Amino acid sequence: MPDTPDSRPSTLSPDVTTDPALLREIAVSVAAEAAGHVRARRPDLFPPADTGTDRVGAVRTKSTDTDPVTVADTETEDLIRRLLTRLRPGDAILGEEGGAHTGSSGVRWVVDPIDGTVNFVYGIPAYAVSVAAQVGGRSVAGAVVDVSAGDVYSAARGRGATRTDVGGAVTRLRCNPVDDVARALVATGFSYAPHRRERQGALVAGLLPRVRDIRRIGAAALDLCMVASGRVDAHYEHGLQPWDWAAGALIAAEAGAWVQLPAGAGDAGEITIAAAPGIATQLADLFAALGADAPIPA
Repeated sequence: MPDTPDSRPSTLSPDVTTDPALLREIAVSVAAEAAGHVRARRPDLFPPADTGTDRVGAVRTKSTDTDPVTVADTETEDLIRRLLTRLRPGDAILGEEGGAHTGSSGVRWVVDPIDGTVNFVYGIPAYAVSVAAQVGGRSVAGAVVDVSAGDVYSAARGRGATRTDVGGAVTRLRCNPVDDVARALVATGFSYAPHRRERQGALVAGLLPRVRDIRRIGAAALDLCMVASGRVDAHYEHGLQPWDWAAGALIAAEAGAWVQLPAGAGDAGEITIAAAPGIATQLADLFAALGADAPIPA
């Protein structure tokens, strides 16, 4: 496949192939269309306060009172499901909002319609659409679209990872060459469950004196892509669900990152890590010393 992963294929007919290059094309096409919908819907759902428009009904809560889901989340996942069902009718789909639909092809799509919903609600420009294809539970292709910036991150297993900016310029992604964890910029995220959040806060307090600094962007898929692009040196978080990491972790790995994924669903509270290869061993040892390698149940 040419190094232009955001280019739309001339035909996207239903196909049972598991070729990562084709699945990458589909992931990019679907994620880009979904991101366009998210971008267009935000001013409708969250108009400026001085317009007097009623925002009631745009947001409801999910796992806790601080965990929001918007009309745009459900609309966008519905759109992604329709597109994937038309293009790949035999594939399974797992989405954050709509759960799992079975398929017979051996391919499963893992979808996060808006990763970073709190940022979306508040108008903070750090939220993304994430679409990944898995075979045997392993991601083989994926795309993450930074909705506000317009950047498209994508990867296919064994074929590298790229970022395509809004102007169409393509950059092959590589992690930073950092080799000292004390100079690492580390991204993380926090649960909406109070008990897990408390433990995560204590972990940050132990980690902060031992690294360059901590960043909390609020969208795990983007954090993982930032590891791939060298905008941070590592990302870790307890309790991520498959739709949080399915595309981003592949992109990070294809950019050279060391990646550790949870064995099960996020409810168990296992850690997800992506780190530049030069600090991988040091970071793993540091996490072990801090007890961060143990799960943090909700």
